Amino acid sequence: MDNAGKEREAVQLMAEAEKRVKASHSFLRGLFGGNTRIEEACEMYTRAANMFKMAKNWSVFSCSAAGNAFCQAAKLHMQLQSKHDSATSFVDAGNAYKKADPQEAINCLNAAIDIYTDMGRFTIAAKHHITIAEIYETELVDIEKAIAHYEQSADYYKGEESNSSANKCLLKVAAYAAQLEQYQKAIEIYEQVGANTMDNPLLKYSAKDYFFKAALCHFIVDELNAKLALEKYEEMFPAFTDSRECKLLKKLLEAHEEQNSEAYTEAVKEFDSISRLDQWLTTMLLRIKKSIQGDGEGDGDLK
Repeated sequence: MDNAGKEREAVQLMAEAEKRVKASHSFLRGLFGGNTRIEEACEMYTRAANMFKMAKNWSVFSCSAAGNAFCQAAKLHMQLQSKHDSATSFVDAGNAYKKADPQEAINCLNAAIDIYTDMGRFTIAAKHHITIAEIYETELVDIEKAIAHYEQSADYYKGEESNSSANKCLLKVAAYAAQLEQYQKAIEIYEQVGANTMDNPLLKYSAKDYFFKAALCHFIVDELNAKLALEKYEEMFPAFTDSRECKLLKKLLEAHEEQNSEAYTEAVKEFDSISRLDQWLTTMLLRIKKSIQGDGEGDGDLK
């Protein structure tokens, strides 16, 4: 069967499923076998959704039709008191809608989350909060809402003692908070995750990165705060003192104190020649550089 044929069959299955649902509402059939017809309709909607997917026509129509079919199946599963199947169908609907209607994808995933949390399945709910956060990041570009879902996911993971997964979500929150100039929020998270990882033999190498980022956020707000924070991090985590990140911070603080833009840029270039700066670090370092008097480079440059 070609792709067009699969789509036609899917449309026919949808129509047949609707008939079954309507028939289940009639009085006599409701008394005799109403649930059977709903179960049949459920199966037809799911088959229709999979047919739309098999057609591999990733048009808005096809994705929306698959999403709608899964959504109808989810509602009928709920009517049949089958919570797990309902949640699974809502997730399938959300994944189908992603390409066609991101907001509807979020609505379906939220419906699944409500069911999973009601069932006490918080780890699965956390995973779907991450999916919603990613849709807000990439499709809808609403960073505040992405942050809220990463935070909710972190809360659920913490409650289930999945600290590593919680930290991954929190680090996303910290990175975005700093970009939105919510520096105190970013600092608290970086310090918290740094303190949690510095005593773990497998994770302690990452602690220096978190303390580095926390110090940069302090630096943007106030030079003295950054100095005090740096002293605190060295005391908490002695290995930080010998890191390239710590040495860079000391050079930057000195250059900033002397209001020496060239020394600041040189220190950054030297660091970047060995450890490439990512976009986040570049943004933060530029924000600090702009506070050096006489740095008349507009948006600034670190190279």
